[in-house]
Amino acid sequence: MRALIPVAGEGTRLRPHTYTVPKVLLNVAGKPILGHILDGILAANITELTIIIGHLGDRIREYVTTYYPSLNVEFIEQKERLGLGHAIYSARTTLNATPTLIILGDTIFDANLKRMIESTYSQIGVKHVDNPKRFGIVETENGFITKMIEKPENPLSTLAIVGIYFIKNTLTLIESLDFLIRNDIKTRGEYQLTDALQIMVERGEKMCPFLIDGWYDCGKPETLLATNHFLLTRQAHNTYREGCVIKPPTFIAPTAIIEHAILGPNVTIADGAIVRNSIIQNSIINASATVENALLNNSIVGNNAIVRGMYKCMNIGDSSELEIT
Repeated sequence: MRALIPVAGEGTRLRPHTYTVPKVLLNVAGKPILGHILDGILAANITELTIIIGHLGDRIREYVTTYYPSLNVEFIEQKERLGLGHAIYSARTTLNATPTLIILGDTIFDANLKRMIESTYSQIGVKHVDNPKRFGIVETENGFITKMIEKPENPLSTLAIVGIYFIKNTLTLIESLDFLIRNDIKTRGEYQLTDALQIMVERGEKMCPFLIDGWYDCGKPETLLATNHFLLTRQAHNTYREGCVIKPPTFIAPTAIIEHAILGPNVTIADGAIVRNSIIQNSIINASATVENALLNNSIVGNNAIVRGMYKCMNIGDSSELEIT
């Protein structure tokens, strides 16, 4: 069993933060997004891993090798951004005949990975959605997937593919991706993993939908904050600080300095951050940031940024300084 995580994207919807930090290393509930994913992989007893890197890939390599030394990881660089199918295909030299678990690197799941990978057949993570036109969707019959379509104009199903895939026959997947690329078959200008999976179904591969209870996309500021809220509700934290009011769920890193503050609910304060004389809720204050004399809600403050004296909803990137008097 091998896990594969594509993390080559630039995270344009999370700028300015992703100018200096890879999207998967953004902090939610006291840990980078990627860290939460890797914890789930280890909990499923998977130690063989391929990570497909691109934008700021050296930062990702450094994080994984430093904090997850027990993982046997191969890093593959996707030099061209030609779609998710192309990303998986670029890592084909690290794959073999054993099953593969694919997890997109910008998504947090509430799912039983052990149950998924113990299945007899390939499993595609799905969730019912109200707007299936925005997603790849699956159609089913008698418990098996009969069709997969990327962003259909007239969807016949509300089961959206949510970015987690257990593939029993990895070599068949590679052959299907190779067919797409050799014949230059693209959807919306990219080589789609969904199209390769459909080829597998047409060639007789049995796939089942695997319903995901919780699916949290970290691709935009508002969804990143929603994911932060979800993860905080699942974790117990000792957040007492003398002279402060802390409303759970809230995460405060041990090295953070908190003075005369009201924090929470749904707040993450990362390592080395300083918060003084402030009220903060539904926000993420990243490493070594400073917030003073401020009231913040639904905000993300980047690493080393400084915020003083304001009442706003804001999204301020790394090493910025904003002061309103």
